[in-house]
Amino acid sequence: MMNNWWSGSTDQLAVCSRSALVELAAVLPATGRFVVARLDGTRMRDTDDALYEFSDALLFPGYFGWNWDALSDCLRDLNWLPADGYLVVVENAPQLLSSSAEDQHTLFRILYQAVRHWGNPLGQPDGKGSPFKVLLLCDRDEEAALLRQEIAYAVRQSRS
Repeated sequence: MMNNWWSGSTDQLAVCSRSALVELAAVLPATGRFVVARLDGTRMRDTDDALYEFSDALLFPGYFGWNWDALSDCLRDLNWLPADGYLVVVENAPQLLSSSAEDQHTLFRILYQAVRHWGNPLGQPDGKGSPFKVLLLCDRDEEAALLRQEIAYAVRQSRS
């Protein structure tokens, strides 16, 4: 999965168990400016914590509104953090928003929409899409499989 994930993958949100993990250098392209934001699901058990961690990791501006809509807006903008691509890595992803399945699905929908937004060349300043990838890391294969099901559910909900 990781060999040509950056340039050729259609994965919206990639889930990976640690046993399958490769070096970060093998995931990113060899050239360009890339922002890598590392977050920890154990530090994002509720909405406030998740919003704080995303804001901190991606240096959100002072006008960030501290709600889901504001997170969505900032993830689709990032003009204060110019790059050729973005990689968001969430370690311990099964603990992410574990206090609320609804909030977890909301976050997955927002991440899915950000991935699609950045990949769409329409509306981008240079007329071409930019990679925005999200990698969710799990300790075990079973956790990865369950998380993939949760993401699939959230994505289906965003399309309806």
